[in-house]
Amino acid sequence: MQFIRVTLVAIFLTALSLTGLWAQEIPVSAGGNALGPGGSVSYSVGQVVYTSISGITGSVAQGVQQAYEVSVINSDPEISLAVSIYPNPTTDYVTLKIGNFSNNNLAFQLYDMNGNILQSSKIYGPETSITMNYLLASTYLLKVTENDKEVIVFKIIKY
Repeated sequence: MQFIRVTLVAIFLTALSLTGLWAQEIPVSAGGNALGPGGSVSYSVGQVVYTSISGITGSVAQGVQQAYEVSVINSDPEISLAVSIYPNPTTDYVTLKIGNFSNNNLAFQLYDMNGNILQSSKIYGPETSITMNYLLASTYLLKVTENDKEVIVFKIIKY
């Protein structure tokens, strides 16, 4: 019985080696091997293939390298403001741009993920620069309000 098991494993491994296994199916921009006292690892930079799974309550993206995207958490369709924010992700600051700006008593609040207000100010013009260089690398929420009514909420990634 042991002889048959060993023979089957040997045949299986031989068949696998003859088929030509490939670790990656796409060209990447860079990569290499890292060696250390605990072993070695091969890595690649630039792998953009990932899968996503969507459900009723949300979605999850799996993969090695995730794309950053601007996320609008909530917006009020009754208020017609063209609001955008860039760059996202950021390191030092973000710029809040309001396309059809009129002095509508606009303000913003910057929150951490615990709901603490980190920064709050009135918006006086079509572009407002919000400093984030003093903050830790994390995810933050930026809420824009008009007359204390929520207009839109952005998810901002600081790295």
